[in-house]
Amino acid sequence: MAPCLVAFLLFAGCSAALENKQATTVSQKCSEDTDTFLQEINQDNPKEYAVLMYDAFGKMGSNVKGGNANRPGLMQQCRSAHGPAFSGQYCQVFLRQETVQYFVGICLPDSCGEDDVQMLVLCGKLEFGQNSLIPPLPSILVNDSTQEMIMTHCLSNTIAPDASDVTCLFVCCAMVAIPLAATLFKAVIRWQRNREVRPTVESAGLNAGLNLYGAMNINGSSNSDVNSGSSEENGNDSSKRTPACSPRGGVPRCLDAFSLQTTSQGIFSASSSVPAGGHSCLNGIRVLSLLWIICGHSAQFPVINNLDNYKDWKKTVEHNPLHVLTISGPVFLAVDTFLLLGGLLSARSLLGSINGAQDKLSPSLVASYLFRRIRRIQPLHLFVMCLTIGLISVVHWGPYWFPFMDTMMDCKTYWWANLLLISNLLPVHEICIPWTWYLSLDFQCYATTPLLVYFYRLHRGVFWLVAGGLLLMTTVASAVITALLQLPVFQPSTLTSENYVLSYYVRPHTRYGPFLIGILMGIYLTSKKDHLLKQKWQAALGWFCCLSVMASLVGLAFILRETPARPSVSHALYQGLHRQLWALAVTWIILACEEGYGGFIKSLLSLRFWIPLSNISYACYLTHPVFIILYIGLQETPIHYTDINFMYLFLGHLLLTLVASYVFTVLVEKPYLLLRWGST
Repeated sequence: MAPCLVAFLLFAGCSAALENKQATTVSQKCSEDTDTFLQEINQDNPKEYAVLMYDAFGKMGSNVKGGNANRPGLMQQCRSAHGPAFSGQYCQVFLRQETVQYFVGICLPDSCGEDDVQMLVLCGKLEFGQNSLIPPLPSILVNDSTQEMIMTHCLSNTIAPDASDVTCLFVCCAMVAIPLAATLFKAVIRWQRNREVRPTVESAGLNAGLNLYGAMNINGSSNSDVNSGSSEENGNDSSKRTPACSPRGGVPRCLDAFSLQTTSQGIFSASSSVPAGGHSCLNGIRVLSLLWIICGHSAQFPVINNLDNYKDWKKTVEHNPLHVLTISGPVFLAVDTFLLLGGLLSARSLLGSINGAQDKLSPSLVASYLFRRIRRIQPLHLFVMCLTIGLISVVHWGPYWFPFMDTMMDCKTYWWANLLLISNLLPVHEICIPWTWYLSLDFQCYATTPLLVYFYRLHRGVFWLVAGGLLLMTTVASAVITALLQLPVFQPSTLTSENYVLSYYVRPHTRYGPFLIGILMGIYLTSKKDHLLKQKWQAALGWFCCLSVMASLVGLAFILRETPARPSVSHALYQGLHRQLWALAVTWIILACEEGYGGFIKSLLSLRFWIPLSNISYACYLTHPVFIILYIGLQETPIHYTDINFMYLFLGHLLLTLVASYVFTVLVEKPYLLLRWGST
């Protein structure tokens, strides 16, 4: 009989610790059912259920040295086994041998709880003949054959959503049902208006109400109104052209704003919502940055816990600059591009609103400016949050779900941080749907734009002093934090450097630089009276510096990829400067395109092809991780890394994201952008 496993260790990020366990015996029912199963598999001709349960146990595979240490087994096969008085239950045993951590999937009777499973494993009860059903890694692969138990975890065979899960699902259903009902209502009205048959007496009352609504702009909004997210950013006031929920308009106008006949207009239009002469290259920059992020997430999420050849991936990807599209450091420079664009458009929007308000920056105008931003991001943000919570509660997840996401999506405790847009100020393991940290950071940066514009209008000297001080602050803060905490220059794929995210990556004081540069660029482009570039040599020099800086930043990310063992000047300097330098390089691209020196790059970035994708880019950002998590969480076996496999993963996630994002844009995002409160 195998010796009892005696070492109890706490697995970081997991919710249960073995030190506090009080159980010392296995329950009678579990013990009897387990004995029945073990006796059956040791028979000469075991019954089918016992064969299925035994076959569902995780077995050691090839390439353990390359990272294939986990033994997931077969969860669905385990659950399909039905014994004389029990069914199969899939559990995971998390173990450690030397520095190798792995889990083994086991199949036991569903009468056993996690405490029972723990004791069965600890005391070596699970045997087939004279061999353990959970054998250690052989000594040829690891020097020490002693297994240390970290924890056990059993996946429930049933779905049991609680009140918060049901509430979230109801909210999602309601947010989808309202536009569908409004669409049906508007279709009925059109049908009634197009009838050539004289109304009957019985339908006269209905027609009176329908005709009242029909007089209220039955044809909805123009294409520019549908793209009001962009028009708001550009400072345009479309309140006179879009449906308004006012006492005079009432419910019919609101339903008009929610109907698909209105919200679907312009989504696929190749006519830019950006006014003539206004930054047509931004659509291309936005979409290409989004594709870069989706590509990076498609590669990075499986790497955390789901590859059977992680070490091979690390050797191939992290040492080859050709994989710049997937490695986390360069990929997430695209986030700084988004921050730059956000700063540019926020300054342009506010200055446009000031010009439309008789050149006055009043408190009410600032409040309206911030409210428009909240209306722009929060409906879809909260919808995706509720959708994610609901999916977690109703989907039968696979063996890779528990250690990967359970401690990363604490929505039921910290949902309020997403509502208040302060989730990036929480520890990263407390953020509900972690990728939404960017929305909180973006809004916090967005809220600083009125103050900077105020200083700009007050006194140019004061403005440049404040802007320079803020830029210096964020640069120094990033460098000092990196040096003191010995941070890497980007988050390792194994998530081993928790301080990188907690202290640096999501914090406003370290990420404000690109947004500030965007504000400065937005003010310049809005107020300039003449071109900055006068000669071709200036443009040539600018392009040379721009491309050299971008290539250097990407290359240095590979050179400095290792986490320093002591405070490193090179890591600190890179961390403090690289995001601002990247933002300056992208700023040059925008400036060169605007002033006629963009060449083929301007032609590429200004293609009308980018406009429909740009219209749904916000929904794409929010929804693409949901599909990636669904794919990973439903896997029963690990993913094998090859370039072609990951290319297909990216393309599959992208296609699903584009389809779902269009649906969410017209059902959830656009209606709230089109609503205008007040009189028409």
